[in-house]
Amino acid sequence: MTPEQCFAKQLEHRGGLQKSHRRRGAWGAWVDAGPNYWFQQTTMKYLVVPLSLCNSICPSGCHKKKKEGEPFCCYDCVRCSEGKVSTEADMDACNTCQEDQYPNKEQNQCIPKIFSFLSYEEPLGMGLAISAYFFVFITVWILWIFIKYRNTPIVKANNRSLTYILLTFLLLCFLSSSLFIGKPHKLTCLFRQMAFGIIFSVAVSCVLSKNVTVIVAFLATQPGSRMRKWMGKKVANAIILFCSSIQVGICLIWLATTPPFPDVDMHSMAEEIVLGCNEGSTAMFYCVLGYMGFLAFVSFLVAFFARKLPDSFNEAKFITFSMLAFCSVWISFIPTYLSTKGKYMVVVEIFSILASTAGLLFCIFSPKCYIILLRPELNKRDEVIKRKR
Repeated sequence: MTPEQCFAKQLEHRGGLQKSHRRRGAWGAWVDAGPNYWFQQTTMKYLVVPLSLCNSICPSGCHKKKKEGEPFCCYDCVRCSEGKVSTEADMDACNTCQEDQYPNKEQNQCIPKIFSFLSYEEPLGMGLAISAYFFVFITVWILWIFIKYRNTPIVKANNRSLTYILLTFLLLCFLSSSLFIGKPHKLTCLFRQMAFGIIFSVAVSCVLSKNVTVIVAFLATQPGSRMRKWMGKKVANAIILFCSSIQVGICLIWLATTPPFPDVDMHSMAEEIVLGCNEGSTAMFYCVLGYMGFLAFVSFLVAFFARKLPDSFNEAKFITFSMLAFCSVWISFIPTYLSTKGKYMVVVEIFSILASTAGLLFCIFSPKCYIILLRPELNKRDEVIKRKR
């Protein structure tokens, strides 16, 4: 065999990096110098295996990106995009973690996601639960005051039975918030929105009925008025039943068509698997909210027009403020609810339930409790007659 010279490229620094050729050996008497190279022992002074890479190996967490116009072995190391990992060095592409896993900070390993839901053990869930039971205690205390002083003029003036019903359903409103805390189950998912919608509708219907009762009572005192036949408990109860039955019908349609169910959300939160309730039909959920808002708006209008009626214990002024606060809370609820994710959607709804119910409770009943407990001299029939004059 005719000897042929073997050359290897190497880089030399001659005022900059330049390519040059330097003789390393010749083909001839074969000597094994490694798995890839054979050199003639007599002409070989030293042996250096040339490095055929333009750059170092890409570490894990990165992937190779070929350089345009360069040999195939020349590439850039690019960080994996968000949500992807490369578990080995010098990988051509990054991989996506499984649905129940997420990448670590170095993006070289997939970590299992944790289960997330609003529980009683965490500070946020505990704080909301304590707030709810605090308001339950306040409501029971106010109900006890009105039962104890049930024969006083201020309690008798605005339909005692309506007051008891309203306080009872405000109590249930506070308690209904507890259905949203804890690990979701089939029954809690099925009934929590239904209970919330129906209970609130009865409470707002009671407020509307109290306003209508005040207006009817005033009109009945006018000479020659025919409104006296509309006075009494039957009309007030009929308003409550009629307004509430519409909400019950909406909820029954919801249950019959697309009932809520427990669901697992792996995508809304990067590092968590959110355990929650799928409402089944978002349209039905907003129908329940919409009807409740309609009742609140009608109650606000009736209370606003009745606020100047000459009644010593006219609740219309206080009901106007209470319904204004109620509507404000639920109007702000919708954009806030839509902009949150995971268990914080539940937090927003619980907060709205507690805030709107507390607004009704304090705006309507705190003035009466003030008179009953701190100004008992105003809670007398003679004083009522004097103030009317």
